[in-house]
Amino acid sequence: VQLQASGGGLVQPGGSLRLSCAASGINFSIATMAWYRQAPGKQRDVVASIFSSGITNYTDSVKGRFTISRDNSRRTVYLQMNSLTPEDTAVYYCHVFWKIHDYWGQGTQVTVSS
Repeated sequence: VQLQASGGGLVQPGGSLRLSCAASGINFSIATMAWYRQAPGKQRDVVASIFSSGITNYTDSVKGRFTISRDNSRRTVYLQMNSLTPEDTAVYYCHVFWKIHDYWGQGTQVTVSS
């Protein structure tokens, strides 16, 4: 199983970024995919998840600003992040729980700063 994340970077407050995560080695269309983030000195927390049905969940701090989506034909999950604030600064990780194992992407840094 491999998860390849991309799309992080430096953005000003109020800006937008879109993260992508391409998956291989799993039956992507039936997998629940998620994005987590970890800020310096803090634990890794879930940001958003999307079920195979398309149902989504978000942590309260990103509701209305972030959108998780998936393209099964591309085996890719996305995280569109709008109205970014410095509090969103973190390393973002793609995640899937597959056949009793947790798998993580390599992480992509998102820095929100003026």
